[in-house]
Amino acid sequence: MPLVSMNEFLPKAKENKFAVGQFNINNLEFTQAITEAAMEENAPIIFGVSEGALRYMGMEYTVAMAEAAAKKSGLPIALHLDHGSTFEVAMACIRAGFSSVMFDGSHHAYEDNIRLTKEVVKAAHAMGVSVEGELGTIGGVEDDLHVDEDAAQLANPEEAIRFYEETGVDALAIAVGTAHGMYKGEPKLHYDIIEAVASKIPVPVVLHGGSGVPDESIRKAIVAGAGKINVNTENQVACTAAIREALAKDANVIDPRKYLTPARNAMVEVVRNKIRLFGSNNQA
Repeated sequence: MPLVSMNEFLPKAKENKFAVGQFNINNLEFTQAITEAAMEENAPIIFGVSEGALRYMGMEYTVAMAEAAAKKSGLPIALHLDHGSTFEVAMACIRAGFSSVMFDGSHHAYEDNIRLTKEVVKAAHAMGVSVEGELGTIGGVEDDLHVDEDAAQLANPEEAIRFYEETGVDALAIAVGTAHGMYKGEPKLHYDIIEAVASKIPVPVVLHGGSGVPDESIRKAIVAGAGKINVNTENQVACTAAIREALAKDANVIDPRKYLTPARNAMVEVVRNKIRLFGSNNQA
């Protein structure tokens, strides 16, 4: 099955009150683990690729891995640029074979964010590619993004609704109290903001910073209208912990397969649990 846009499954997620997981890929093992879990659970998935990961893996390798996973699995899989910073980056990804892009204009003034996002939407939709926009400022650290939690700004529901109406994005990320990376304490999600926006627009609200959010908070966010949830750090933590454990058991090991296999298996477990939590199992 070829890569698909998020519009292949996000409308169903919104209608049936489940969420599709975006799991970021950082190398082959991440790609394999996410795909394996999705196949076990018969779930649609989104491969998220940050600009930092794209620089690390290379455009051609990234697209080739995603296409191989989609073909092998037979599942609806979207290859999605995560937090694209410019129109040019988004277009480069589309030309290379990405089926979905995010343009993150949240650091621009509100009107500029609308204008720039509209440009990406117009070009992407002409190519059958879905677009995610963002409003509000999500705290934390993820690759090129560094936002102090004190500087994070919650989305204004009225502005978010207008943002959708003027841009026509296919999914809308709004700042509701989550953060990129792992949390020092328990995050306080503003479910009222999710519901206020999701009830007025026909596309799903996106929850960034899904790693480390308590399961019950995730469930409440989905009920409120979150139809796409992003996870990256939990996979990174599981991967690294498994590698450290494998190397600690045998200081003489030099074969990468000896420690990358348990790392991959650990990520399969993370993704499997998230898919079930999101309710996207058996929704492919």
